[in-house]
Amino acid sequence: MISTPSSADRLVRAALTIALFLSALWVTVADAGPLSIALPGARAFPESITSARDGTLFVGRLGEGGIVRANPRTGSAVLFVAPGAAGSRSITGVFADEASGTLWACSNDLSALGGPSGGHDRVAALKAFDLRTGAAKRSIPLLEPHPFCNDIAVDAGGAVYVTDSANPTVLRLAPGAPRFEVFATNLQFAPPQPNSAGLDGIAFGGDGDLYVTTYAAGGFFRIAIENGRAGRVIKLQGRALGLPDGLRPLGRKSFLLVEGAGTLDRVEVYGDGFKAAPLRAGFRTPTSVAQVGPVAWVSEGQMPLFFDPARKGQPPALPFRIYAVPLNKGQTQ
Repeated sequence: MISTPSSADRLVRAALTIALFLSALWVTVADAGPLSIALPGARAFPESITSARDGTLFVGRLGEGGIVRANPRTGSAVLFVAPGAAGSRSITGVFADEASGTLWACSNDLSALGGPSGGHDRVAALKAFDLRTGAAKRSIPLLEPHPFCNDIAVDAGGAVYVTDSANPTVLRLAPGAPRFEVFATNLQFAPPQPNSAGLDGIAFGGDGDLYVTTYAAGGFFRIAIENGRAGRVIKLQGRALGLPDGLRPLGRKSFLLVEGAGTLDRVEVYGDGFKAAPLRAGFRTPTSVAQVGPVAWVSEGQMPLFFDPARKGQPPALPFRIYAVPLNKGQTQ
């Protein structure tokens, strides 16, 4: 007697076939493209990286100003926003805002440290450029006193949030608003010493709350969002972080995080605590991370050569690069 597969058997086989196909596709996508991309500029000192939905990467240059656009499939990298555009100086945080077609960028005057002097801005500002063309759209100065615009997040309603590294404040720019407002302030966000860095990375979690890092103090915080306003600030408990910098959402309560001490981490939040597991080590002062499908792209800043007066004469390793770190399926959920 010849047996024929039941409907249940056919469904199981079909599911297994699809699962094997997706697994193979995942590996193929993760393995495709270059392992790193060289950035233009002998003093680029990349500080932040962001990705668009189509995979395009944008990298802000602290040392020479301007923003580079990179293709993770071909490895090409070209200057997208020119140094000095819209009065900009050193570019720190960048964020691709698809909903508004805007590439947001933090600009700071670091000419005293050898940063670009082509722009005319004397104060920290958030710049808006067209995400497709790079054309300047607007410029919004940060609130005084003596701010430092570090990194950027955007909520579902289009409001922009910026970390101020020089002051213990997270600033908010409502859609269409002419100026920032203070969204959250807390003494735990303050720089530990004068002229050191306070607030740095910022990202919304899948739970709707806002998460931030403090660079020099190594802190990781959750800012509860209650009816659109900042609620309780919780310092999350976990292992000591070494100069936590760029922060990007990964899952409901997981993030990609770079530690300036040299690693890319996957961070899981559990209640009022977290666990940070290194995914790759050995970077020379990584500054930020962006996800493109099953790949995390890490910008390597070599920042001590820019900021440390004792190392000013030391040449950076050229070219500056961003690096691909393939993620397995378990690391992206």
